Amino acid sequence: MAYQYIELTQQGRLARLTLNRPDKHNAFNAQTIAELLDALASVAANDALSLLVLDANGKHFCAGADLGWMQAQAAMDADANLADARQLALLMQRLDQLPIPVVAQVQGAAFGGALGLIACADIVVAQPNSLFCLSEVKLGLIPSAISPYVSRAIGLRQMRRYALTAERFDGQRAHALGLVHELADTPADAAQPLIDALLSNGPQALRACKSLLAHVAGAPIDDALSEETARRIAEVRVSPEGQEGLQAFFDKRSPQWQEAE
Repeated sequence: MAYQYIELTQQGRLARLTLNRPDKHNAFNAQTIAELLDALASVAANDALSLLVLDANGKHFCAGADLGWMQAQAAMDADANLADARQLALLMQRLDQLPIPVVAQVQGAAFGGALGLIACADIVVAQPNSLFCLSEVKLGLIPSAISPYVSRAIGLRQMRRYALTAERFDGQRAHALGLVHELADTPADAAQPLIDALLSNGPQALRACKSLLAHVAGAPIDDALSEETARRIAEVRVSPEGQEGLQAFFDKRSPQWQEAE
């Protein structure tokens, strides 16, 4: 697919996915969602990648849904509306389940569906004066597709407040809520040490760790979970990467995946 509203680039084991519709403050429309889905499928299928950075060109990260797209949605029949909504829900699911870590860099405004993208990222760096808003109820709508991910990020109690009031909050509050991990005037600069740290880790270990965390989230701590966690670490220990990582530690040298960078 030729992209109109996003950019996807790769440098070594790092992929960068950039929202690129700055004249519309990177607002979502059906084409943007289709392009993001295509890009995420390409990233997921590339075993050479270890990290995805999600960022945006322009003053704002993402202003939410495009007004023209919302007008078109209002004119759709029930079946078309459901199909359209499924695409956004699928986008959130695909980003959340991406097999490699995702680092989001946020500047300016992040409204509506943008909070879903942020909540699906593993690590988020934003500006202190960034503005966030679950704005849907102001328009007579609900933050449906993004609600599982934002609720998980900030907790149901806080989600009830911000989804129902649609009040705006800044980066400082987003940090206190747990939606954002780090604050910096220049998110790209502050994210770089995190990116370097991630890329210094075992490529397969990153994937295995992300899969593990998804599996244990919300699972009952019982015999079955204990056995599953034991199985996973046992498999990783005897894997080529696990053997190399342990041997490099004992030899007091860098593992091969770092030397290959």
